[in-house]
Amino acid sequence: MEKDLTLLLNLQEIDDHLGELERSRIYLPDMIRNLEKEVSDLETSIAENETAKLESELEQKSLELDIEANRQELERFQSQMKIIKTNKEYDALIAEIDSKKREIADKEERILTLMSRLDELKENIGELTKNLENSKTSNSGQLKALRAEESTLQAKIDEKMEIRKSIIKDINRQIIGVYERVRKGKGGLVVVPIRKKACGGCFKQIPPQRIQEIRRGDRIFSCESCGRILIWTEESVN
Repeated sequence: MEKDLTLLLNLQEIDDHLGELERSRIYLPDMIRNLEKEVSDLETSIAENETAKLESELEQKSLELDIEANRQELERFQSQMKIIKTNKEYDALIAEIDSKKREIADKEERILTLMSRLDELKENIGELTKNLENSKTSNSGQLKALRAEESTLQAKIDEKMEIRKSIIKDINRQIIGVYERVRKGKGGLVVVPIRKKACGGCFKQIPPQRIQEIRRGDRIFSCESCGRILIWTEESVN
């Protein structure tokens, strides 16, 4: 029976490792995606800012060309002032000149807005580029390690499963049945030591007579409260 208890402890250790590996199978892809997303999001933000910068520069250039054309028209209107002959012609020309001046002023105001926007975009691009470089530097090592771990994960699981099979075949089937049932129902530890005269899993007090029986180690005892398999260890003395 002592051999079975020792094997159960070995089995529990293997199952704990398998649990960690299975959790890794879940969280590793998420961790990798999050690190990759951090870089891709920064790249996307830089591209969006670059596009906005180019659009603003093109609009500014177009406005500057329009203003130049408007000023040429304004000069032509002003030169015509010298040759007009009637008040009607004068009033019409003044209206054209005022309209053209307003058009130029509106476009110049828009250019000022664009220049401010361009300064902001250039600052954003510089900051985002710096953040991208830092993220690539800090994430590359982590990504390499995580991908390496992910690539060997299944092999590690297969190795532990083979060890598990080799342990199970040497344990009494009835005992394995108890172990598997409790592990499925409770999760975590199945084989627990007695601590302070209580179950190490649920802390239910154990009668002194039962403790003595467990201490002898000549049969398997389960906690009457939680069903976990109880064992006597050095920790049980306290």
